[in-house]
Amino acid sequence: MLITGFPAGMFQTNCYILAPQPGGQAVIIDPGQDAAPQVRALLAEHDLTPAAVLLTHGHLDHTWNATELCDEFGIPAYIHTADRPMLTDPGMGLGRALGPLIGDTEFTEPQQVIEFADGENVEIAGMRFTVDLAPGHTQGSVLLGIDVEVAEDDSDGAAPTTVPVCFSGDVLFAGSIGRTDLPGGDHDQLLESIEKKLLPLPDETQVLPGHGPQTSIGAERATNPFLLGIGTDKKGRFGL
Repeated sequence: MLITGFPAGMFQTNCYILAPQPGGQAVIIDPGQDAAPQVRALLAEHDLTPAAVLLTHGHLDHTWNATELCDEFGIPAYIHTADRPMLTDPGMGLGRALGPLIGDTEFTEPQQVIEFADGENVEIAGMRFTVDLAPGHTQGSVLLGIDVEVAEDDSDGAAPTTVPVCFSGDVLFAGSIGRTDLPGGDHDQLLESIEKKLLPLPDETQVLPGHGPQTSIGAERATNPFLLGIGTDKKGRFGL
């Protein structure tokens, strides 16, 4: 499987592109501010045709270029019902301090929008994603899970192994958690989401967050101070 990505925009939001292999269909995850040119370049580099845009939540730094790409390629955007209003009114998720980021820019929904449902499986471009609602950063934040086959050294004839991967959006980062001081945020709810939806995952689960470097559930379980201190008053960082 091909998984590639890059940080985009002023908040360096991670945008990801996934495909079963080069030369086929692909999925775009969280195309934020200024992501579209690099998305197009990566699609061309790997001879990929996008099939959908998946949004981990509705904050503008994750959705800014979603409509542009969806309408250009005639593909749907997937987002949870609770965060869908932010596609047309991103200011509702920013609060007074960050509202000026929008300026006079007008935002519209993609022509095709499909709403995620908690606990569903979504099959796109030959890939199967699990969808788990994990509110707290926003009320419509979702965790997107997929099992990825990793080829072993062919010299010993070993079969490929499967590694679980979680696109965590702004729920969990390497060494931190999402902020909860914006409209729709709830610190206790976020910690509960992490406890119920992320901590039960196997240690080997690879976490590809909305900001910052890749990590794993095992590493975060062992070292992330916000996981060690679930139930405390600690505040997260990164992102909108």
